[in-house]
Amino acid sequence: MELFGGVLSIKSVTFLIFSVFVIAAVGYGLGRIKIKGVSLGTAGVFIIALLYGCFFFNTLGTQLSVKSGEISLSYVSNGLKIIENLGLILFVTAVGFIAGPNFFSNFKKNFKSYVLIALVIIVAGGLTCAGCILIGQNFTELNNKEFTAMLVGLLSGSLTSTPAFSAAKATAANISPELEDFISVGHGIAYLFGVIGVVLFVQIIPKILKTNMEEERAILASENTGKKEDEEQKKKYIQLDGFSFLPFCVAAALGIILGSFKVQNFSLTTTGGCLLVSLLLGHFGHIGKISIVPSDRTLKVFRELGLMLFLIGAGVAGGANFVKYFNGIYFVYGIIMTIIPMIIGFIFAKFVLKLRVLNNLGSITGGMTSTPALGTLINTAGTEDVAASYAATYPVALVSVVIVSEVLILIFGQ
Repeated sequence: MELFGGVLSIKSVTFLIFSVFVIAAVGYGLGRIKIKGVSLGTAGVFIIALLYGCFFFNTLGTQLSVKSGEISLSYVSNGLKIIENLGLILFVTAVGFIAGPNFFSNFKKNFKSYVLIALVIIVAGGLTCAGCILIGQNFTELNNKEFTAMLVGLLSGSLTSTPAFSAAKATAANISPELEDFISVGHGIAYLFGVIGVVLFVQIIPKILKTNMEEERAILASENTGKKEDEEQKKKYIQLDGFSFLPFCVAAALGIILGSFKVQNFSLTTTGGCLLVSLLLGHFGHIGKISIVPSDRTLKVFRELGLMLFLIGAGVAGGANFVKYFNGIYFVYGIIMTIIPMIIGFIFAKFVLKLRVLNNLGSITGGMTSTPALGTLINTAGTEDVAASYAATYPVALVSVVIVSEVLILIFGQ
């Protein structure tokens, strides 16, 4: 089998697939463990993937070697990137379809709130990063450019934002090519808590506030005036295949194409493209008598499968980088850049925008561009209606974090 210019055996690919299933099985088991009502949920898969990357990354490289005994880590990275991207496409496309029927009416009604909370979170993250740069540059052996690149990388990892990571690398490369490595290291160090921190936050906050979930779900459902048709009503439309895979695949393909276009070095990325297309198809629901929306069961399976694959692909690679580049003080910086924006965003949404808890937390997951946290919030809240808040806030945060990352490098990295 030829892949990226090299040759992989069927045995090698089988070992990679075997690793995925082992990580998933152990990770779901870990995610079921509850401590005072709080669990990792699907993020347990991410923890096991990180540990796997820490201890078995080289073993995986040996299995994917081009020649016997030769470790080819580039093949590991490529294989994991395929798994991660496939998972991301499945997850965000499913989320788009789920949120679509509620999205536009909800977004129109709360447009200012969603824009403001996204901006508050990202600006708070940017200011926190700037503060860490100003204070920390007095206590580091790195020069100003290197230290700035490291901390901007930490910011993108703290917000688990691949677009910000890519944009920061491109901006840093224009100043000095070697700065890209510092951004990559920072991103890898902060990514761990960037995932886990938001996952825990959306579970802990409802417990601290003693939230009545049943009441919140009812209020959220009543606010979604574009409530999705149930399965019985969908039956009146013609399904193009038994599991309604066709519309899902069309949405994913169109989203990938849309996300590949660049304007002034900015693109929606695959995530944004798939989310936008599936939101539109989910909103319209059908063309004449033909349904263009997958069934609920298909969406739920793809959403969970996609999240699992994304966490495994990102987690194994992240685990290897975490061990290679770990530095305690940078990890602390990353924690600060995750926690402060979340807290400020939540307080702003609660007391200024007067958002209900589930809308608030849904917006937080979107503002933090946290895919894993949305999956956890859906399970915690017991309703997929929270996906509408995520989908409304995410695009604003996506654009904002890219701009903020570039600005920080231009201001402090010269």
